[in-house]
Amino acid sequence: MIAWSRFAEIVHGHGRFLLTTHVRPDGDALGSELAMAAILQRVDKQVRIVNAQPTPPRLRFIDPEGKIEALGAGVAAEELSDFDVLMVLDTCAWSQLDAMGRVIRTTRANKVVLDHHVSGDDLGAEVFKDPEAEATGRLVVEAADALGVPLDPQIATWLFVAVATDTGWFRFSSTRGDTYRLGARLIDAGAAPPDLYRDLYEQESLGRIKLLGRIIARAETELDGRVIHSYVTQEDYQVTGSHPADTEDAINWTLAVGGTQAALVFAQQPGGAFKVSFRSRCELDCSEVAAEFGGGGHRAAAGARVEGPLAAVRARILDAVRKAMP
Repeated sequence: MIAWSRFAEIVHGHGRFLLTTHVRPDGDALGSELAMAAILQRVDKQVRIVNAQPTPPRLRFIDPEGKIEALGAGVAAEELSDFDVLMVLDTCAWSQLDAMGRVIRTTRANKVVLDHHVSGDDLGAEVFKDPEAEATGRLVVEAADALGVPLDPQIATWLFVAVATDTGWFRFSSTRGDTYRLGARLIDAGAAPPDLYRDLYEQESLGRIKLLGRIIARAETELDGRVIHSYVTQEDYQVTGSHPADTEDAINWTLAVGGTQAALVFAQQPGGAFKVSFRSRCELDCSEVAAEFGGGGHRAAAGARVEGPLAAVRARILDAVRKAMP
């Protein structure tokens, strides 16, 4: 149970807030940041949002005014020292913070984490976490309630994006009755699902379509078709004219194959390492497998960053998955 009275005490006791989230920010991360910033501004706080990486092109519609800044893209780390509270949303893992991790390690600000992932590191922060929450967006709604801030149409829109994207548009196993009730509350407050679905899923770039084609074409199965895996390289982005963020949700396309119970996608990073995404719709605990490689997440969805060439990384990960499969 989150101590929202303590969260409200922190907010009311400080004036300047810096918000950040994980690398490769998704809809939950960005929607939660924007909504939290607006909520804090409603109670007369100064707020700045700075991430380690720019907002992915396919999600820029969520921030038409460019409120979210990126470290190194016009923002220097030295500018971020004059804050009372540094709030990290949707992660508490050093490996997911990249350059913002260095800011967090050296800041003199009070540190706060708002997250719903099972695993995480000690960031030296006060942690407000609920692993049962389907999205960090839910926690931001609860934070608004704790601060007495009503949900207006803009805040509701950002939070609907947060919840809808982290539940796969309400189809993942994390979705429960309360998820739909939360969605209804956000719609009543002004969110428009038809418009948001179009912006999220019906504005694909040709580059992303070509990239998805490559990922799907490379898919292979293991264990009588129960496990499916594929990969993407840095060269693929160049050849297809796509962006690394275009791999988002690609893993769910592989799970569309009948009989599959677990899926993995190996995405090569600029330095050569691979970000491994895990998904499960069986008893396989993705967070436990990811933790073996320094990663984490949820039971049904997790990730890890693993150094090495594709063949070696794939062999290690698949061996761990085979052993963990029920």
